[in-house]
Amino acid sequence: MTDLEDLSHHIHDRISSIKHTLDLSVVELPQNKIAKLGQELFALERLLEEFEKSVGQQKDHLKHLKELDEVFQNYLQDVQHIKDNIPAHMPRKKGPLKGNEPAVKQKEADVQPAEKKSSKSFVREMEFITLPEFESIPQYMKGRVTYDQLNAAVDGINTAVTAKYKIIHQSVRALNNHARKLHQRFKDQETKDTKGQYFVVEDDIREFTQMKVDKRFQGILNMLRHCQRLRELRGGGLTRYVLL
Repeated sequence: MTDLEDLSHHIHDRISSIKHTLDLSVVELPQNKIAKLGQELFALERLLEEFEKSVGQQKDHLKHLKELDEVFQNYLQDVQHIKDNIPAHMPRKKGPLKGNEPAVKQKEADVQPAEKKSSKSFVREMEFITLPEFESIPQYMKGRVTYDQLNAAVDGINTAVTAKYKIIHQSVRALNNHARKLHQRFKDQETKDTKGQYFVVEDDIREFTQMKVDKRFQGILNMLRHCQRLRELRGGGLTRYVLL
């Protein structure tokens, strides 16, 4: 824009010079002055052509900027829409399958005994429900439970699992009296069928979360079973919810 302004000032100076020369036309001009006037007019004509060319370039540049602004505004709207609709719980990205191995095989591979993990502090967590999975749940099973409420329950169960196995993985000597009692209770609830698996019972939900273990919670568990996030294992008067 500065180049255009400089060119405009230069043209203005040329025009002023020509006007000054014409003002002297009332007197007879020498031949050299007439030649100089012709040169000035020729130079002015070239400057005007250059000025028109610069104006055209600036118009093209302005048009391009307007197109970029329109694209940017569309992107901005998309980003704002994404920001306004981010779910409270984001499903984790699953690792790629090897070769043409079906997804069922991959899920079975994930449900391997926990002691095969290199770290004793590893705790399996339930993956959040994806929107397509939620939509696949029959309406009679969902009732009034929303997508966010279902994943909030997943988060609560994961909290209970993490807290439970944090105690199990610690040395009993490092625990306080209450934690020792919990540790013993957890061990007593284990069976040969739960070896290497991660599970919780209703008392664990009450102990480590603020979730209500009621009829609505039982309905949520049904949905999680439908989505293959857990399975029930009964025995000894207890229902164990085993994570898949």
